[in-house]
Amino acid sequence: MVRIRMVAAAAAAAAALLPALALAQEQPPSVGVERPTTGSPSKGSTTTRAQRKAKTVEARKEGELVPAGGGGPAPAKSKTPSTMTKEKRKAETMEARKKGELVPAGGGGPAPAK
Repeated sequence: MVRIRMVAAAAAAAAALLPALALAQEQPPSVGVERPTTGSPSKGSTTTRAQRKAKTVEARKEGELVPAGGGGPAPAKSKTPSTMTKEKRKAETMEARKKGELVPAGGGGPAPAK
């Protein structure tokens, strides 16, 4: 009786794992893993992968890469520190809220007319 239950449990476990094992595929290498390259440009290209990668790293350091999903380059960051206090910013924001001048989150345009 115990043997039958053990055999049934083993068969159930095997049946549950069999489809997953049958469909298992080799996982692609993780990002950042160095892959061997021939050092020559690919078909239709004049630069090697190493050259493109170095150019991308340099552009990232310079802040010239376009953000994912963005249409243009990232805006330049201000190098001068803010002269406005937190309290003043909050007061101006509250005043703009009262007047209905705030742009809706994600709107990117002027506030809707009332």
